Amino acid sequence: MSLGKLANCSRCDTLFVQVVRDICPKCNQEVEQEYEKCARFLRKRENRGSNIHVVSEETGVSVKQITKFIKEGRISIEGNPNLGYPCEVCGFMIRTGNMCESCMKGLKHEITQQLDVEQRLEADSRARLAEAAAYRRKQNSDE
Repeated sequence: MSLGKLANCSRCDTLFVQVVRDICPKCNQEVEQEYEKCARFLRKRENRGSNIHVVSEETGVSVKQITKFIKEGRISIEGNPNLGYPCEVCGFMIRTGNMCESCMKGLKHEITQQLDVEQRLEADSRARLAEAAAYRRKQNSDE
């Protein structure tokens, strides 16, 4: 069994013995309290139509932390039709993944273009090597 290692808390930068989490016990307790605030707020029927910004304003919990709760599956978006979180690229509200469809399409397009450029450069490089080899052969045969 491992005893843990010394690490700095990713939230408050305090030195602590890291066993499982990347945050210290004090911050972990704060995160749990923030989760309880959000969960209590969303359990109320009148709050189920709230978006992430309203939940943040009403509970005092950051949008980033609420997003983390949703991604971890701790806060369900099933019964909360307006609850989503911002796309990591453009900020458009999404309900799954890290990017909206538009940004995902853009990324796929950029990757495809880059692959095409790399293939063309590779083909060009091979052609130049073949030309150089043919030139050397001709030089050797002329001698």
